[in-house]
Amino acid sequence: MLDHVFTDAIGALRDAIEDALLERVASEERFQSDMLLGDLSWETSYSLPGEGAPARVRADITLLWSTWSQTAYRDWFLDEDSTDLPRIEIGITLRVQRLAAPPDPATILSALPAATAPIGNESLARSGPTTETVYPVTLDEPEYAIEISYEGSYELDEKTLADGSTLDEDFASMGGWITATLVKLGDIQLSYRPPSEPIEP
Repeated sequence: MLDHVFTDAIGALRDAIEDALLERVASEERFQSDMLLGDLSWETSYSLPGEGAPARVRADITLLWSTWSQTAYRDWFLDEDSTDLPRIEIGITLRVQRLAAPPDPATILSALPAATAPIGNESLARSGPTTETVYPVTLDEPEYAIEISYEGSYELDEKTLADGSTLDEDFASMGGWITATLVKLGDIQLSYRPPSEPIEP
């Protein structure tokens, strides 16, 4: 098993989310390397249980480990003098989809906080919404979606670099926060198209 602080962070966040009883969209999980820049990224998606496919509300999560962070981590690991500590860039995009009518962004935003629960000493800040319209070939009965992202970074301090268990503590609140936020979005009175893959009895 690869022993690296970035994979430790992935494991800590995954454990926090699955402890909150969310369902992983297995086909959406990716671990990627940028062949030109050298950045590593992990992407995954989770939804509330029992929603069918695609789910009405979903959280898309991205962790990015840049080449700059890898250099800072290597310097720390080799006990080289470095004033920079590595950071993990984090993005959480909340998506409401399968909508039968264009969503009102103000209604969606009113259910969402301006920032996430703390991750260590930092929180992710909310960005503006993005709306989407998807037409079938016949151009009738389009589906609509809206996304709101939370973005920020998590700095790995000396304590965390020396003891990866700190990651479990710092990411622990994220599972409950994502679940509670998806529930709030799901409780908004909106009209949805039926799922393409209905819930199995």
